[in-house]
Amino acid sequence: MTRFTGKTALVTGGASGIGKAAARQLAEGGANVVIGDIQDAAGADVVKEITDAGGKAHYVHLDVTSEDDWNKAVAETVKTYGGLTTLVNNAGIGDTLPIEETPLASWDKVIAVTQTSAFLGMKAASAELQKSGNGSVVNISSMYGIVGGLGGPSYAAAKGAVRILTKNTALGWAKKGIRANSVHPGYINTPILGETDRQYLIDTTPMGRLGEPEEVANVIAFLASDESSFMTGSEVVVDGGYTAG
Repeated sequence: MTRFTGKTALVTGGASGIGKAAARQLAEGGANVVIGDIQDAAGADVVKEITDAGGKAHYVHLDVTSEDDWNKAVAETVKTYGGLTTLVNNAGIGDTLPIEETPLASWDKVIAVTQTSAFLGMKAASAELQKSGNGSVVNISSMYGIVGGLGGPSYAAAKGAVRILTKNTALGWAKKGIRANSVHPGYINTPILGETDRQYLIDTTPMGRLGEPEEVANVIAFLASDESSFMTGSEVVVDGGYTAG
């Protein structure tokens, strides 16, 4: 319970999937965890799960496409726990249509939730992260932010942008006491997979299985911890070997 003692983390999309797993692991390590999501009931359930296990957690309603919501979430985090040391930009949505069939409205929504959210989050949290003197941002991209993949164009474009935005911000903050790194999951057993043919995903992953949210959370926790103190602007792939081929 000492790995994250004294740290306060804001995790977006923390009500389910990778975000939930990351929130639980950070809390287990002693961090104060603020879960930001639009799934209020599910978010409250995660808070109860963490607090019942002896951890510290708080929920805020956070539409990650809203700058006002972001500012309020950071302010509430500081009010509740006295500061902010760690930001996990995990919220995102996908698309599946080919580019010639993708409506502009769909493109705009995916870009807003998956890409612009990371920009807004880092902007809103920057002052508090810098004030901490030892801040860490972990942005969740995707293996499709490195290779084109078979998904829709807006998801790939957004995740690729998150990858480069992370590097750009890492350089800007390198001497300001804030590190920024990105995580690139492969096919993970989370709700975002929807009705996708899971057997196809398994068959195209060299390790022959889907990843689990906890396996990505392990990497998030490492990047959020002081164990990765000399890492910034890095990208860590957690994809069962998919991008190795």
